[in-house]
Order: sequence, then structure tokens, then C-alpha cells
Amino acid sequence: MTSKIIAAALAAAALGAGAPALAQQATAPAAAPAAPAVTHGAAPPGLCILSIQGAIAGSTVGKYVDTRLQQIIGQVNAELNGERTAIETESRTLQTQSATLDRTTLEQRGAALQVRVNALQRKAAQREQEVSATEQKAIGRVGQEMEPLIRQAYQQKGCAVLLNRDSVVIANPALDLTPAVVTALNAKITQFTFDRERLDQPAAPAQTGATRAPAAAAPAAAPAAGGRR
Repeated sequence: MTSKIIAAALAAAALGAGAPALAQQATAPAAAPAAPAVTHGAAPPGLCILSIQGAIAGSTVGKYVDTRLQQIIGQVNAELNGERTAIETESRTLQTQSATLDRTTLEQRGAALQVRVNALQRKAAQREQEVSATEQKAIGRVGQEMEPLIRQAYQQKGCAVLLNRDSVVIANPALDLTPAVVTALNAKITQFTFDRERLDQPAAPAQTGATRAPAAAAPAAAPAAGGRR
């Protein structure tokens, strides 16, 4: 017999939208046609521009972070796809056996399958959050390394105002600090070790009250009587 009770579990086991594997980085769109040449006016003294995203993307350490993140995403996808395949296999097996199993067994196995589906959906959502947190932390580390270099380039150029290049429609390249910052960043750091953030690890317990001072050392034992010479 075919039970409608487990139909939802069997459908969800396919996980078409329930627990999608984390998407790899989207393929870059085709390059736009080259813009016509522009004749720039004289660069105003004291005005500078900088692209933070461009500096990170163009640096060696930024490329390393992107490569490492793709590795982490691949590991997560392998983990999720392995569990998803096992669930789909069990789903097909249960569908095949549904005509021969008694109703109680069918309902029990269907309920157990739904529990696995729900668990995988939660895990997929958590892994996505972990990858996002990992990316933010890694990019934040690059930003920390780059901040003093931006100040240094700003001062060396004699800037009075620094604008975001990504918000400027067009500007004289002589105003751009991005290449100098990339060069300095490449000389400072090219990679660093990081792994996926784990959101399921319990936080360290907070200390309560004042920190207890170490016990005082015991006084030295008095010399035995007649011990002096």
C-alpha cells in the first residue's frame, strides 16, 4: 500500500530547495566593451580617491582569501551533498518498499526520514552562516592590515580629501591611491591561516566575581634547633 502520511517526507528528501549546497562564486560576467579614451583635466591638489574593494581584490592576500574561501565552500558542499545523497537513497528505498511494509513501519521510517531532512536543512543554514562569518572575519583581517597603508599613502601623496573611487563616475587616474596601497599590501602580507568559523561550539563560560589572587607562598620552615654553625 502507498501511505500519504509520509508523502511530505519523501518529497522533502529530494531537498530541491530545502538544503541547497552553498553556491560557488558566480562566474564573472563578460567584459564590457572598452570605454572611449577620456582626456582628464589637471588633478586638483589635495584630492585623492581610493577603492577599498579594488585594493583587496587586486592584492595577493585578497586573491588568497578568495581561493581559501572557495576551498571551504567546497568542503561544506561535500559534507552536505554526502548527507543529502544518503537521504535521497533512503527515500527511494522507502518508496520502493512502501507497497510491502505495514502501515506502522512505514510511518515510523517516514518520520525518521523527515527528522533527517530537517536536521540537514538546519545544518545547511548554519554552514551558510559560518561561511559568511568566515568571509567577514578574513576580509576584516585584510582591512586591518591595509588601514595603516592607506594612511601612509594619503600622507605621502599630500591628500586633503580622500573619496571612495567606487562612488566616483570618472576621475583622473593620478588621484588614485589604490595601486600604491596594493603594492604596499603585497609587500606586507600575502596570506594568513584561517578556517571555517564554527557557530555550534559553546562559548567559553564568563568569569564571575573578582579574580581570585594566587595563594601566598608558605613561609620557609624555621631551622631546626642547633642547626646553626
